Amino acid sequence: MKYRIKDLNLAEQGKKKIDWAQVHMPVLSKLKKKLKDDSPLNGVKIAGCLHVTKETGVLIRTLCDLGADLAWCGCNPLSTQDDVAAALVNEGISIFASRGVSNEQYYDDIHSTMSIRPNVSIDDGADLTVEMHNSSENLSEVYGGTEETTTGVIRLRAMEKNGKLKYPIMAVNDAETKHDFDNVYGTGQSALDGIIRATNILISGKNVVVSGYGHVGKGVARRAAGLGGNVIITEIDPIAALKAKLDGYSVLPMASAAMTGDLFITTTGCKDVIREEHFLQMKN
Repeated sequence: MKYRIKDLNLAEQGKKKIDWAQVHMPVLSKLKKKLKDDSPLNGVKIAGCLHVTKETGVLIRTLCDLGADLAWCGCNPLSTQDDVAAALVNEGISIFASRGVSNEQYYDDIHSTMSIRPNVSIDDGADLTVEMHNSSENLSEVYGGTEETTTGVIRLRAMEKNGKLKYPIMAVNDAETKHDFDNVYGTGQSALDGIIRATNILISGKNVVVSGYGHVGKGVARRAAGLGGNVIITEIDPIAALKAKLDGYSVLPMASAAMTGDLFITTTGCKDVIREEHFLQMKN
């Protein structure tokens, strides 16, 4: 079995994390119990590119228990939990991921994952799907794939529009259970949690500029306001901007918000939201 992780000695700690997460993910447990005897994924080769966390570990275990052959890599160089990666390797799963990898190693891990010659891709951000298309000799064996995020869906819809998407993709982000729950409540909480852990700043009293008022933007705005922040929304869609105003937030163009903001959070999935001219207008 091939793998590339940081340290296999971390496996025991990672197993405890996955076991804990499994208790709090009852839907996957019930699906496994319902389907395990039928082994519906028997012989199906799956390449995954998601954040290698304890929650993803539960998904990976479930897919294996249902018969799938797996290879997995991280979808972000900074999100891999090394102990979880070690635990999964210890359970016989090919994992190519470690925290803090270089850009070159990140793509090497994706290519190592692709070497399974997958029938199905499970992606977050579309890097795996794009690399599979760049190495098109494997595409004839692919049934289809999934894409989790808004950013990834935008990339893949652009490929489809240009006639470059060669196999069907299920846009998981379009499911109501994803965008109405995970995007609003999950990302809303985790975004603020990450900022507080990284900076230890007090949100209360800060001018928090949230770019975009879609599902993620709504969630981030609610959590920031709940922590006492003065939330300012920037939004190019007039309907979304009106919703933000009626929800009680200030709505400004970025050129104005840049001068008063203390904390800036972009939730659009697009680039060039905050540009050089905006940085030059900021307080510091």
